Amino acid sequence: MALKIRLRQQGRTNRPFYRLVLTDVRAPRDGKYLEALGWYNPFEAEEDKSLSLDAARIQHWLNLGAEISDSAESLVAKVAPSVIRAQTEKALALKAKETAKRKARKKAAA
Repeated sequence: MALKIRLRQQGRTNRPFYRLVLTDVRAPRDGKYLEALGWYNPFEAEEDKSLSLDAARIQHWLNLGAEISDSAESLVAKVAPSVIRAQTEKALALKAKETAKRKARKKAAA
């Protein structure tokens, strides 16, 4: 089962409210979810009342292989930039490892 961290729309007409949730990629946008990781209210004037996230749980699920949507990533970057930085460093390390492996294969073949 592939997991994704994304926004789930709630609220009423013309007053959306979002929950940051962990869900299966095949689930509909506003369907079932496995865990609520936070919420976002775009209409709230005060910054601290407009966004609340559980950075530790987000980091936990990302370490287990969950993907994060672009909109959710931008919200997490506001509250917990260390989570996004860790994901970026992990991706760069993997890319460097693959590059080193490719160079070693090329050198061995030559």
